[in-house]
Amino acid sequence: MVKLDSFKRPNAALLPLLASAFIVIVYNQAFWKSFSSATGGLTLAAFPVQAGMFLMLVLTFTASLATLNFRFSIKPLLIGLFLVTSLASYFMNHYGVAIDWSMVQNIAETDSRESIELFNVGLAFSFLITGVIPAAIIAWLKPRFQPGRRQLGVNLATAGIAVVGAGILLMLMFKILAPALREHRELRFLLTPTNYIQAVNGYFKRKWSVPVVIAPLGKDATKGVLWRGNTRRTVTVVVVGETARAANFSLNGYSRLTNPELSQVPDLVNFKNMQSCGTATGISLPCLFSPLGRENYSATRAQSQEGLLDVLQHAGFKLLWRDNNSGCKGVCDRIPYEDVSQPIAGDPFCNNEECFDERLLRDLPQQIQDGTGDMVIVLHQKGSHGPAYSKRYPQQFSVFGPVCNTIELGKCTRQSIVDAYDNTIRYTDHVLKQAIDLLAQAARDDDVDTALMYFSDHGESLGENNFYLHGAPYVISPPEQRAVPFMLWLSAGFRERFKIDQRCLAARVDQPFSHDNLFHSTLGMLNVSTAVYNPRLDIFNACRHAP
Repeated sequence: MVKLDSFKRPNAALLPLLASAFIVIVYNQAFWKSFSSATGGLTLAAFPVQAGMFLMLVLTFTASLATLNFRFSIKPLLIGLFLVTSLASYFMNHYGVAIDWSMVQNIAETDSRESIELFNVGLAFSFLITGVIPAAIIAWLKPRFQPGRRQLGVNLATAGIAVVGAGILLMLMFKILAPALREHRELRFLLTPTNYIQAVNGYFKRKWSVPVVIAPLGKDATKGVLWRGNTRRTVTVVVVGETARAANFSLNGYSRLTNPELSQVPDLVNFKNMQSCGTATGISLPCLFSPLGRENYSATRAQSQEGLLDVLQHAGFKLLWRDNNSGCKGVCDRIPYEDVSQPIAGDPFCNNEECFDERLLRDLPQQIQDGTGDMVIVLHQKGSHGPAYSKRYPQQFSVFGPVCNTIELGKCTRQSIVDAYDNTIRYTDHVLKQAIDLLAQAARDDDVDTALMYFSDHGESLGENNFYLHGAPYVISPPEQRAVPFMLWLSAGFRERFKIDQRCLAARVDQPFSHDNLFHSTLGMLNVSTAVYNPRLDIFNACRHAP
C-alpha cells in the first residue's frame, strides 16, 4: 500500500521529465525512423548521435513543460497533450503523413462523412493504449507540489538545467546534426507534438491574416541627367551568389588560389569588408533588395512593399531574373523570370540531379544582342550551397581534395569539407570570369555599356568553433556566416557614361560596407533619380565626377 501511495503521489518536479521521455519514446516512431535513416541507420557508429538526440529532445520538452508545472495546470495540460498526440502519432505511423499547416487545413475542411471513414478498430485500440490509459494515469496521480513561490523556483531551476543540458548536447553534436536536419527538412513535420502545434498556429495565421497589399515604391523613378544625349544601351548583370563566404576568396587574402581567373581581370574592384543582412537566404535576399536595411527589416514589411527591381522597372529598365537556385523569395514577383535549374538530358551544364551555374550564362550573349532598351539581368546562383558542396561544380573544377562526398559531414574530416567548399569558390570564380568576358565582348561588338555586380546572400561556417553551414541567429552568428564577397566590374564606356572614378572605388575596397548599401548603390550606379534613393548609402556617390 505504501508503494502504491508513493507511486500515486510522486514529487511534482519529476512530472515534466517523465512526461517528456514518454512523449519522445511512445509518440515519435515516425520521427525516429526518419532520423535513424538520416544519420546512418541502426548501427553502433550512429548510436551516440541518436542517443544524444533523444536526450536533447527530452531536455527541451522538459524545459517547456517545467514552466507550466503548477498544481492546477500541469495535469490538464498533460491529459490533453497525451490524447491529441496519440491521435497524431497514429496517423503519422499508419498513413505516412507529415503534419504541417496544409494538413490541418485538410482536416478542418474535410467532409464529416469522409472523416468517419478514417476511424477504425486499429485507431480505437491505439488511442486506448497510448492516449486514454496514459491520460487516466495522469488524472489518477496526486503529485506533491511545493508551496507557493517555492514551486516556481523549482520549475525555473528545472527549466534552466534542462536548457543548459540541451544546449551542451547541441554544441557537441552540431557537426553531425546540422547537415542531417538541413537535408531532411521533413523531420520537423514528424516530431510531435511540436509539428501539430506549429501547424495549427500556421493554419490560423493564414486563415485570419489580412491579404498583403503591395505598396508601390519609387514610382517617381527616372533616369537621371547622365543619361541625356547618350544613345548607347546599357546592360547590367547582377550575380547573386549563394553561401559564398569572403574568407575563402584568395582575392581577400585566402592562402589558397581560389580566384585564379578573377585575379587576372585588371578593372575588377573587390570590396573586402562586406557584411550580410542575414545568415540565411530567406532573410538576406528580401532584405538586400529592399531599402529597409538590416536594423529595420522584417519579412512582413519587405513583403508589403515593392523593392529595388520594381524601382528599376519604374525607371524604364527591362528586367530579367534567371534562377539556378530555389526561387527569389518574392523579390522578382513582378518581373520576367526564368528557371534554369531543372536538368535537361544531354545538357553539358547539368547532371541527373541539378544544373551547374554556367547554365545561367546560356544564350545570354544572344539575349543582350537581341534586346532593346537598357537591361538589368539578375543571375541567382546555386553557388556554394551545402552540405553537398561536391555537387556544386563540374568534375574538372575539383582542384582541391580529397573532398567530402557526402552530406553526412560527421563522416568527413574538416579538411575534406573545406576542400569541397573551396572547389565551389573556384568554380564561382570561373563563372564570374565567363560573365565578365561576355559583357566585355558585348561592349566591343554590340555598342552597349556593360557592368557586373557580384555579392553573396550570406556566408558559411566550415567547422570553426564546431559550427557548420549557416542560419545562426544574427546576434550570435559567427563572422564566417556574415562576411560576404562583393565585387564590381565596369566597362570603360560604362564608367565614362556615369562619371565613375575607378581609382576612387579602388581606394575604398577596405572600407566597411553592408547589404544596406546595395539598394542605394545600384540606383546610384545607374543614375536613377527617385525620392527613395539615399546618397549616404551609395558607394558610388563619393566617386562620381561632376557631369
